[in-house]
Amino acid sequence: MEIVEVGARDGLQNEATPIDTAHKLALIARLMAAGARRLEVASFVQPRLVPQMADAEAVVAGLPADASATYVGLVLNKRGLLRALETRAGGRRGVDEIGCVAVASDGFGTNNQGMGWQASVETVKDLHRLAHAEGLAAQVTVSVCWGDPFDGPVAPDRVVEICRRLAEAGPREIALADTIGVAVPARVTELFHRVAEAVPGIPLRAHFHDTRNTGIANAWAAYEAGASVLDASLGGLGGCPFAPRATGNIATEDLVYLLDRSGVGHGLDLAALIDSAGWMGEVMAKPLPGRVARAGGFPA
Repeated sequence: MEIVEVGARDGLQNEATPIDTAHKLALIARLMAAGARRLEVASFVQPRLVPQMADAEAVVAGLPADASATYVGLVLNKRGLLRALETRAGGRRGVDEIGCVAVASDGFGTNNQGMGWQASVETVKDLHRLAHAEGLAAQVTVSVCWGDPFDGPVAPDRVVEICRRLAEAGPREIALADTIGVAVPARVTELFHRVAEAVPGIPLRAHFHDTRNTGIANAWAAYEAGASVLDASLGGLGGCPFAPRATGNIATEDLVYLLDRSGVGHGLDLAALIDSAGWMGEVMAKPLPGRVARAGGFPA
């Protein structure tokens, strides 16, 4: 099982207390020392709207030169993609992959990206075409797959249709995201099975926020339904600036504990993650919401 660490991007973007570039780079270094090899490191979005990501270029410039790592940058539009591509100019490594976002509903899409779901799908397809032309890998996350804070429930048929359309762009993978944390395992299983049938051959990733304490159960349901990649954020950090009351992602250490005790390989070191969650809590001057970092691993 591959785990994508999103703490340095999705984990921090909603935090009101500014986290400086040096601490972001220290966080990334700690995560890599714990075994993380695919990491969301920055978001190339409007700094006025998401000030925590205003130093995206500086973060990317300071990343470790580790050939075994894959650095992912989030882009929402062509301007963001051009910023991501600029990090690779002049022979620099820059980001290795872009993550795009399509929305499964008009309400969230209008508030988050200034467009409805159909326009967001076409935007993602254009971004993939441009990225591929520049030799840059691209993947896509479909947000609010199980529910929208403005429009309410999202029809599974629409999510399936969105994934079919996105598959035409040849993404590295498609992620189904529970952006506001309303999903439950039964609905997760159903949707992952349906999307897998609709886009055969494209890997599926799962992204769960733990707003209603179902995130870890949903991650296991996605794994059993065929998801080959799971997103997680150190300490359970996270949230969305445009999703009222949405809390953090599932905690990386909580997910690793689950996989460890279930005999599922993943490549991350639980003790190192617990230590880093404690360190990050000190940096942010508050306890992080992850459970395992507070309780510890399985008793010796």
